[in-house]
Amino acid sequence: MASLRHRTLYRPKVTATLLTIVAVAVAASCSSDEKAAAAKSPPPTKADAGHSLKIDSKPLSGPVCKTGEGGTLFVTTSCGDPLLNRPYVDKDERRTVTDKDTGVTVGYRYVHGGFRESKGKFSFYFPSEYQGRFFQPTYPTVSVEDAAPNDIAFAISNNAYLVTTNNGGGLPQAGEIGGVRVNAAAAKFSRTVAAQVYEDSARSRGYIYGASGGAYQTLGALENSENVWDGGVPMVPGTPNAIPSSQTVSLLGLRVLHDKLPQIVDAMEPGGSGKPYSGLTDEQQAVLREVTRMGFPPRGWWDYKNMNTDSFEAVAGGVRILDPTYADDFWTKPGYAGTDPASSVSASRIQAEADVSGITGSPVTGLTLSSVPQGDLTGVDLVVLTGAAAGKTIPFVKVSGTEATFGNGADTAVTGALKPGDRVRLDNSWFLAMQYYQRYQVPSKDMYGWNQYRDANGKLLYPQRPILAGPTFASAASGGVPTGKFHGKIIMLASLLDTLAFPWPADWYHQQVKSYLGAETDSNYRLWYMDNAWHGPTPTRQESTPDKGAETHVVGYWGELQQALLDLDAWVAQGTPPPPSSAYTVDGDSQVRLPASADERHGVQPVVNLKIDQVGSRDMNTAVRVDAGVGQEVTFALTAEAPSGTGKIVGVEWDFAGTGEYADRSTVDQPDHSARLTASHIFSQPGTYFPTVRVTSERNGDPKTPFGLVKNLGRVRVIVK
Repeated sequence: MASLRHRTLYRPKVTATLLTIVAVAVAASCSSDEKAAAAKSPPPTKADAGHSLKIDSKPLSGPVCKTGEGGTLFVTTSCGDPLLNRPYVDKDERRTVTDKDTGVTVGYRYVHGGFRESKGKFSFYFPSEYQGRFFQPTYPTVSVEDAAPNDIAFAISNNAYLVTTNNGGGLPQAGEIGGVRVNAAAAKFSRTVAAQVYEDSARSRGYIYGASGGAYQTLGALENSENVWDGGVPMVPGTPNAIPSSQTVSLLGLRVLHDKLPQIVDAMEPGGSGKPYSGLTDEQQAVLREVTRMGFPPRGWWDYKNMNTDSFEAVAGGVRILDPTYADDFWTKPGYAGTDPASSVSASRIQAEADVSGITGSPVTGLTLSSVPQGDLTGVDLVVLTGAAAGKTIPFVKVSGTEATFGNGADTAVTGALKPGDRVRLDNSWFLAMQYYQRYQVPSKDMYGWNQYRDANGKLLYPQRPILAGPTFASAASGGVPTGKFHGKIIMLASLLDTLAFPWPADWYHQQVKSYLGAETDSNYRLWYMDNAWHGPTPTRQESTPDKGAETHVVGYWGELQQALLDLDAWVAQGTPPPPSSAYTVDGDSQVRLPASADERHGVQPVVNLKIDQVGSRDMNTAVRVDAGVGQEVTFALTAEAPSGTGKIVGVEWDFAGTGEYADRSTVDQPDHSARLTASHIFSQPGTYFPTVRVTSERNGDPKTPFGLVKNLGRVRVIVK
């Protein structure tokens, strides 16, 4: 799910390696005796790294898995995947790794292999101390099988082995074995290997997890298999129709609201007016309402300067294949914004011809143009009019001055055929048309973000395209379209500042689960919403020079994920219910709202309330915005509380200047479920500041543990004159 630059979709950072022997037996279905043994949570078993795995090169025997209701192969422990039935192992060695984020170094037994006559590969990471469980991260475009250090360190530190795969080469190369099948085959075979490593035939409990596209994969895995995994943690999910509509509506907002975004942001910041529509034109008000009702959180516009087209480009090509006549129809047929005289889109359209005056790079990476038109060239295509590549289009070129640079996905046969003197056209017609695509992609009424495109009687307001693109993308990512009919147990995580997948799709899935499980929902499913968290699992961007300002607006959700995995296993193995689902409502603008107090809100995240208590000798009566003088002391009052039974406050950090550095800390002498603290600061320079406090809770009140640290933050505004 993405349309904006910093939201590089959650991709574990992975590196590949290969090896040579192989593998056998499918782990049998879990018997009632095995389940009873698992529920007792035996003490850790030690791995023996001194013996070699015994490998059989014969194909796995047993019945072939059958196709399920959604047309996807349905995998069980007792059936075999006909394309992944010859596993092999080619590395078995001791390794160590250090997770730079936590400083934790772990050692493990590393087993690597794959499936003969396929592109599927896997890596297994076995701890010396083992407690009968494994974790498995996933993301659909990951094409190498080695895991990220943070995933390894967490699993090994918690006596679980880790399973990772290359997703059969990752999208789009994986084909039919991607999505569920390679992950399932590796999970099943890992039990066979674990039985040898630990000399223990008891069935390992397994849990799959992933964010964004990985959430699609996690849901696809649990909906299209049985007893392969015992549960999963899907994070920041989208609906089956989210791609590309979540991206396109955001891009529409960026263009139409561009000049007014600073004032919209100010209205939504602490101490702002709370009136983002004030001062907007009729069209701007309509677009802001459209984007909001699709689910974009208005507070999320704080990051507009970093939002652009990069991840949208990854799926835009798929839309052109699925719906090739869309742009032409948009600009020529009634009912589309391209033919609506009241829309500003026609004034933004650029179709300007130029000559190629030079070629850049070998192989070709760009070119120099004889002239470049005025206007916003974001998302522009280069259409070749003459020469050997005439009739071809290079999408999403980046234009700077008279230089045009091609993206990584450009067809080298086309770019290599360009020559000086060729005539080309810079054309943003497709990009502009796509900004309205969500209007013509209206799914069933249960996906209520699109119901704004129906009138009071339910009649559609706009013409509809012959295909819904979203389910095709969702199925490609996960092997099936999410339905809510899963096997095992789920703890789902969703973020209130998610500007890519949006918060409400997690509620959509919750409703599907309720329809399927009814009274059994709470016995099998949890949804934890996370305030002040976005689409990415960390508050920093995956770029060489990350913007630390993000640290003052959002917190990461690695801690929630780690706690969810541990709670999930306790739920499966011991029957211990995890903390309740978040209490929330969804308003008429598709915005998710949480109660103010921790015990009403539920979930696992602490609730943070920051106010300004005093300026000098003046009592501010706990304000969220104040004026102060240079050199005047400002006192802040913090109240933080974790939901009952979820943890204790173990850390309080202050960033008075709003830079993201958090240089000051308050001492928490006795961790408890709540904390009340004050802190003071003197501002030495005039300006507008957003002092921020970041609060951390931990299940057992241990401030030294590197894992399961759950964070939230609070912000206020101080204007220093």
